[in-house]
Amino acid sequence: MSNKHPTASGKSVSTTVTSFLNDADRYLPDKKGQHPARLIFALDATASRELAWDHACKIQGDMFSAVHEIGSLAVQLCYYRGFRQFNYSPWSTKAKPLQDFMAKVFCQGGHTQIEKVLQHALTTQKTHKLKAVVFVGDAVEEPADTLCDIAGHMGLLNIPLFIFQEGQDHQAARTFRQMADLSDGAYAPFNLQSREQLKNLLSAVAVFATGGKSAVQALSKARPELLPFLKQLR
Repeated sequence: MSNKHPTASGKSVSTTVTSFLNDADRYLPDKKGQHPARLIFALDATASRELAWDHACKIQGDMFSAVHEIGSLAVQLCYYRGFRQFNYSPWSTKAKPLQDFMAKVFCQGGHTQIEKVLQHALTTQKTHKLKAVVFVGDAVEEPADTLCDIAGHMGLLNIPLFIFQEGQDHQAARTFRQMADLSDGAYAPFNLQSREQLKNLLSAVAVFATGGKSAVQALSKARPELLPFLKQLR
């Protein structure tokens, strides 16, 4: 939990969301007869992540762009913040609903609720087959054994976790790595100052979700800098 005060309004988030989603509809052409790959994108929206929240919001559209030639992608956005607040959007392959959802969000102080994210994924899997779950956060304030146990169940159900950590919390990094490994997913830290780094990681996940191993192999040849991340995939 951060000592920083939560923001007073969602104006900054609204502005950044609008800037990257205004033209995002063109990223997702309708493809008749094709079911979109489903991906949950979950973010920590506690007060310590205010700057990173805006950062991640700006580049979510890059995930859609990355799969333009491979297939279509349906995304559900999830976040937790404040005191036991956990919310998620409807599924969407279009920009406008996501824009409307994210424009209302601002960060609030509170503890992590990663278990809720994972349990939500397991519940969703019963009605909608998930290709992947992405989580972006900076801390773990829950029992690691509990989170790792659920991650293991996700691995059995073929729901890989892709965890991207902001910051240098070594204990959190250890837990995140274990969770990703148990789910047959992947882990990577990222630097808040490097927009391109997180953009490339998120795009790699989108390619994996829509195109599978063959698409990942092609991506690794085109983007050798992603090899350490992509090699974690089984």
